[in-house]
Amino acid sequence: MPYPSPPDPQAYYEQVWQLARQIPQGTVATYGQLAQMIPAPEGVDLEEYQAFSPRWVGSAMAACAADVPWQRVINSQGKISQRPGAEKQRQLLEAEGVVFVKDKIDLKLYQWHGPGAEDTPRQARLL
Repeated sequence: MPYPSPPDPQAYYEQVWQLARQIPQGTVATYGQLAQMIPAPEGVDLEEYQAFSPRWVGSAMAACAADVPWQRVINSQGKISQRPGAEKQRQLLEAEGVVFVKDKIDLKLYQWHGPGAEDTPRQARLL
C-alpha cells in the first residue's frame, strides 16, 4: 500500500475538517465526496489519490476536534460504517431530522452538494 496516509496528514486533515464544518445540519456527505473536493497532495498520483483518499478522510474524521460535525460523514452506500460510535452517529443524525430506511440514508434526499451549494436539504425544497 503506497499511501497508508497522506504525505502531511495534519494539513490534509485540516482540509477535511474545514469541509466537514460546512455540511449543514440535516444533511450528509460521503467520505469519497469530501475527498474529491480536496486536491491531491503534491507528489501523489491522481489515480492513487482517488483510490486512497476516502480512507484518508475516514482517518481525519476519526481524529477530529469536537467542533467538527463528524456524524454527517457517511459511506458511499448511504450507510454508517460499522465501528465503535456507529449507534451514536445514527442518533445524532436522526436528531437532525435525517431519516433512515432500515440502515440506509437516501443520498438523493440528504446529500450535501458542497460549499456554495444551496443549504436547504432537498426534501425541504420539495415541500
